[in-house]
Amino acid sequence: MKIAVFTKNLSNPAYAAARLGAERAAARWGAEVRHYVPEKADDPVQQSALIGHALATRPDAIVFTPVHPTRVNDAIASIRVAGVPIFGFVNRMPVGPCVSYVGSSDIGLAEDIGEFLFRHLQGRGEYAIVEGPPESVTSLERVAAFEAAARRHPGMHLVARCSGAYQREPARLAFAALLREHARIDAVLAANDIMAIGVLDALEAARRQAVVVGVNAIPQAVQAIGAGRMLATADFNAMQMCFLATECAIRHGRGEAVPAEIELPVAIVHGGNWRQWDRPYEQRELLALKDLH
Repeated sequence: MKIAVFTKNLSNPAYAAARLGAERAAARWGAEVRHYVPEKADDPVQQSALIGHALATRPDAIVFTPVHPTRVNDAIASIRVAGVPIFGFVNRMPVGPCVSYVGSSDIGLAEDIGEFLFRHLQGRGEYAIVEGPPESVTSLERVAAFEAAARRHPGMHLVARCSGAYQREPARLAFAALLREHARIDAVLAANDIMAIGVLDALEAARRQAVVVGVNAIPQAVQAIGAGRMLATADFNAMQMCFLATECAIRHGRGEAVPAEIELPVAIVHGGNWRQWDRPYEQRELLALKDLH
């Protein structure tokens, strides 16, 4: 069985983990995966072209996350016209249903990590938000949820925000500029972990301190939590999502019934439990469909 797997970019460690999740599922159940990734991060034109390339190889299934909420719609429609079953993960597809979708609540994750941070600060302080790409659905939902959590803590004040494009170096540069403009920033909510690492880079270069949280539970963030450099992260487990989506594709191809939707629970990684996540992606445990309750 041949499965085409689409991820958004080569720069975000979460999508490297997602690709590994597909490979681990394929190895376990005897399938073949081929990856399609835009060379330009999150580029809808490139992803649309890659869909055409994938369809030309006649895959048995496509495991897919869209790089844009609307600008890949025509290409997604071409998958449906070709009759290739689609299995979504991370972000929902705006054009028609997929056989299975595996995700996690960005709103729930972001609200929980925001609450964790604000309670740590006892509801008082000046904070900044580091956003992802301006049209990213995950970033938009996470930032809105950060703000919703902050409204429950009137002693917290948003003093600055910037975009780190879901990448480390852009986040470092953007946050370094904020540090030059603001003498006090007590805390930072980053919409993903690799940007949180960029924020830590900027803080250390400026010899400043702030409490930092992120989303994804990538190994670099887990290690930063263990070292006391970062407070916490929410486990947005893209590897698990893509693993399950690929398992669904394989089982569907065998004629087995698969769930239409799977939502992974929220888990906060912090100083008290970080060792559970302190391992390379290759060694992290993955749950199969039979393990879900």
